[in-house]
Amino acid sequence: MIEFVPMPLIDDFLTQYNVGQALLLVFVLSVLGAIPLGSRKVLSLNAITFGLIFLLTPISLAPIHYKFLGIALLVVAPLLYTTARS
Repeated sequence: MIEFVPMPLIDDFLTQYNVGQALLLVFVLSVLGAIPLGSRKVLSLNAITFGLIFLLTPISLAPIHYKFLGIALLVVAPLLYTTARS
């Protein structure tokens, strides 16, 4: 009987891409998941969280332009949060 083991699939995925690209994919998927909620506050909290994650990821794991993305998210997301109504 063939068993499904997800870890080799995840490992094979991550060896082709760097951590920054994987985090960017998770960020895009989480934004797509937050859009149906219709809340700009949830969307901005998501962006703040990923901005911190991108900023705190070591350069050895992800290129420097992901740090710049983290800085941009940390600047734009609080503005989005303060202008949100719900």
